[in-house]
Amino acid sequence: MSFVMTSERILVAMSGGVDSSVAALRLKQQGHDIVGAYMKNWINEDNVIGHCPWMQDIDDARAVADKIGIEFRVVNLMSDYRRLVVDYLLDGYQRGLTPNPDVMCNREMKFGVFAKYAQAEGFAAVATGHYARRIPSSLTPHASHLLLEGLDSNKDQSYFLALLSQAQLATARFPIGDLTKPELRALAADAHLPTATKKDSQGICFIGEVKMADFLKTYVPDHPGPIVRATDGQVIGEHRGLHYYTIGQRRGIRIPSNTDDKAYVVTGKRAADHALLVAFDGPDAPGLWASECRVHSVSFIGEPITENRRIECKVRYRDPRVFIEFTPDPVGRDLRIPPSAASIRFEHPQRALASGQIMALYDGDQLLGGAVFA
Repeated sequence: MSFVMTSERILVAMSGGVDSSVAALRLKQQGHDIVGAYMKNWINEDNVIGHCPWMQDIDDARAVADKIGIEFRVVNLMSDYRRLVVDYLLDGYQRGLTPNPDVMCNREMKFGVFAKYAQAEGFAAVATGHYARRIPSSLTPHASHLLLEGLDSNKDQSYFLALLSQAQLATARFPIGDLTKPELRALAADAHLPTATKKDSQGICFIGEVKMADFLKTYVPDHPGPIVRATDGQVIGEHRGLHYYTIGQRRGIRIPSNTDDKAYVVTGKRAADHALLVAFDGPDAPGLWASECRVHSVSFIGEPITENRRIECKVRYRDPRVFIEFTPDPVGRDLRIPPSAASIRFEHPQRALASGQIMALYDGDQLLGGAVFA
């Protein structure tokens, strides 16, 4: 369902995949004046890491634009992407965090730098192939629009939009949020789009199909330290660097458990001696499960939450929504500035909460905003 009643000039971010192809197709069919654009974000030409077929993606996006009869551009945003996304990623891992470049890319690039480019070029809005829905709202003076989960629960991508602002949402368009993936594939096939049967891309493009550890090895120097068993403090091995590990990780620790039915899992990182803490995986593993936590950099799409409230959250993209008690820090002297940190109490303990990761906040299928695990 579309809530856009008048024709708009819209710049569509076309990645060369089927989702953004159908986004462009639907907007064109609705009578909008659209232009397709490929965001050229990252090319490591000196030392290519993984498989990122950006030239093929550009060709595919251009072929779709030609098929539906729209102008196509390639917008070079490489320096901004390095500064706003890649540096954020590398800095986070070097500090022992688990950053989320996809969420940051949406806030800083697609609906940040790219949206500003669109505005300067005379476009009213930017559209993407996200499975999410934007609807008008008159419920609060803080928000003219609400952001809802995509109707296809298997493809919903609202989590990755958790740090958007109301101003960014106002000029964002999500043309495929009311479709299921099979419906979208059928539309692409009916329109004979060149990307109709193209496989979905996996992961972050500049990392491609290579493992994150191999990417980090190229840019972050190793810093070895002890692997410490959290239950008794015994040193049981040595790691190459804390940036290679995240809370809840089981594979790649390279410590034998000497038992057939137990495996070690990462439960923490200790900065003082650069130690990686591990324990046998299970409900009793120290630090692996949490009933409460702290979050910072709290961001709301609409009206901020300034008092204790029961809402829902997702602690990871693929995790289901869970109920929490959200308690924002006390408001300071300037009552116009909402709290930027909060305490979270989970209705049921959650596994492997990693500092630096994103918590998305919900009220039912409405995305309220997001925060960063402390």
